[in-house]
Amino acid sequence: MILDIIRNIALRVARAASNRKAQDVKVLDMRSVSPIADYFVICSCDSMVHLRAVTREILEEVKGDNLRVKRREGTDEARWVLVDLGDVIVHVFHHAEREFYDLDSLWADAAEVDWQAELGLAEEKAADQTAGKELAD
Repeated sequence: MILDIIRNIALRVARAASNRKAQDVKVLDMRSVSPIADYFVICSCDSMVHLRAVTREILEEVKGDNLRVKRREGTDEARWVLVDLGDVIVHVFHHAEREFYDLDSLWADAAEVDWQAELGLAEEKAADQTAGKELAD
């Protein structure tokens, strides 16, 4: 039960980042590779303004759950913001920093969660693309 709640938070954070057009949004199941957290959410942004908007959206998403942000690293000028929600740690990167620090490779042993499928977004996205294609024809 508790793990389902934690997983749901990670999935919702990923969706919030995606809704703000973050790129390459990944949810990593860290339980088998690290005691740091149960899940990492990692995403990339195009600019500093974009990074701040994505971070703000993520914080808004969890605010309704009365989740306490245990720690936040990165100021408004940072190109990597870390939001520690306890069992879920969120990394919001500028593209260059994500490539440089390469957490994706560092934690490659962690299982990647198909968050879109779990939230039913993959089908919605495919339907939207099909509808858009039909309108263009």
